[in-house]
Amino acid sequence: MSASKHIQETFQKEFKGEKDDLFNYKAIQRDRLIEFRKEKLSIVRVERPTNLSRARTLGYKAKKGFLIARIRIRKGSGLHKRPTMGRRPKRMGIKKLTRRLNIQAIAEQRVSRKFKNCEVLNSYFVGDDGKSHYYEVILVDTAAPEITKNKEVNWISKKNQKGRAFRGLTSKGKKSRGLRKKGDGAEKIRPSLRANKRQAK
Repeated sequence: MSASKHIQETFQKEFKGEKDDLFNYKAIQRDRLIEFRKEKLSIVRVERPTNLSRARTLGYKAKKGFLIARIRIRKGSGLHKRPTMGRRPKRMGIKKLTRRLNIQAIAEQRVSRKFKNCEVLNSYFVGDDGKSHYYEVILVDTAAPEITKNKEVNWISKKNQKGRAFRGLTSKGKKSRGLRKKGDGAEKIRPSLRANKRQAK
């Protein structure tokens, strides 16, 4: 079994909170989250990815021009102001309101605002506790010569890739736009309803 497969399995055990003869995976994950919580800043640059196998599947490479940033983002539906004008309690609109964006998409956008000279490649889940979600975001420095000269990666430095996190071009963004899952109904509106009908014939 490859090393990346082993890393995947151990992370799955940590997220499930399993135990075996060698390790208490739940305790390992808990200690890691305690360290994350102690950090004063909500966005922190990290030397290497926590979940290496997941980062690699999403395009990370251990070379110059690639950065990893960890973000702490609070749980819940966000702050909603109570209306000042009169209405019945049912129509107050404070509870049971969800965010318009996926929390992971919000995390990608916040990291993109902080690292203005980089583009968000992708992001992945690292853990969560009672108050916060933790994600690691893969960033690419589009102006770095190591990126612009590399034929495998230099597509991200093109003009049509600017603001990837804000335009839903990351893996999570595409999923929320209905571009990855077939059979959910969203594929009928792209490229157009008429084109979709033609393809069905």
